[in-house]
Amino acid sequence: MKSIVLLSGGMDSTLTATIACRESEAVAALHLNYRHRTEGRELRAFQEVSDALGIRERLEVDIEFLREIGGSSLTDDTIEVTKANLTATNIPSSYVPFRNGNFLAIAASWAEVIGAEAIYIGAVEEDSSGYPDCRQSFFDAFERAIGIGTKPDTSIRIVTPVIHFRKSEIVRESIKLGAPIQATWSCYQSEDIACGLCDSCALRLRGFAEAGIEDPIPYTVRPVYQ
Repeated sequence: MKSIVLLSGGMDSTLTATIACRESEAVAALHLNYRHRTEGRELRAFQEVSDALGIRERLEVDIEFLREIGGSSLTDDTIEVTKANLTATNIPSSYVPFRNGNFLAIAASWAEVIGAEAIYIGAVEEDSSGYPDCRQSFFDAFERAIGIGTKPDTSIRIVTPVIHFRKSEIVRESIKLGAPIQATWSCYQSEDIACGLCDSCALRLRGFAEAGIEDPIPYTVRPVYQ
């Protein structure tokens, strides 16, 4: 089976790519640039992770329209990246409207062309209280849409291997499977040293702390998140 993995360069997608490489005969990596704050650093992580996993078939797609649409602190410089609040249940400013829907549509188009039978995506439902497009129900519905909207002889599954993991489980499983987490990047705000204060940094730092493992990337500050 040939698979496509949506690889941002973060921990979740890197573990997902590692799993895809173990479960598939061939893996192609897809990365989306949408003019977000840390685009350059995430692109570097994508390349380094792909190199480490031996993924040679890669596609980078520019979708600048997500920045033009706006509505997110990741794409609109006038919207502040809010500091971490891991107990909040509202949709955070970092939510990019229907981002995963756009990503999956592009992945489905490429899958039809290269004959891939699965799209792996590293979504985690731990984030779903804020990100509505990170829920399993969303991926189930999108898989049905792909089946309806592609050629009759096309069969493409959406695979979400870490959907029910906590960040600490992602850290532990990454260590167990040898995922190149040292090459990953999670910060929403900085491209040189991770801020340690945004939601993504907070989830990552808490995950490493709960796993009892030192995060290998540098931080400006390293708060203790509960």
